[in-house]
Amino acid sequence: MDDFTKYLNKQLENEEFKKEWDKLELRYQFVQKLIALREENKISQAELAKRIGTTQAVISRIENGNVNIGIDTIQKIAKAFGRTARLSF
Repeated sequence: MDDFTKYLNKQLENEEFKKEWDKLELRYQFVQKLIALREENKISQAELAKRIGTTQAVISRIENGNVNIGIDTIQKIAKAFGRTARLSF
C-alpha cells in the first residue's frame, strides 16, 4: 500500500472528510479515465476539444475537476474516442 493510500484511508475515518470524498469520487474517476483515454490515444486537450466542439480551456477545467459536466458532454467525449458512455448503479 503506497503512502497516499494509507493517508487516504486514515482521512476517510473522519466523517466530514468521507462525506466530501464521496461527493467527488465519481468526478475523480471520470477525470482519471478521461486522462488515461487521451494518453492511450495520443490526443491533446486541444484535439479533444476540437472533436467535441469546445475549447482546450474547457477540457483543462474538466481534467482539473473544476467543472461539473453534463451527460451530453460525457456522451460527446465517449464518441470522440469511439466509445459509448455507460451508467451503472
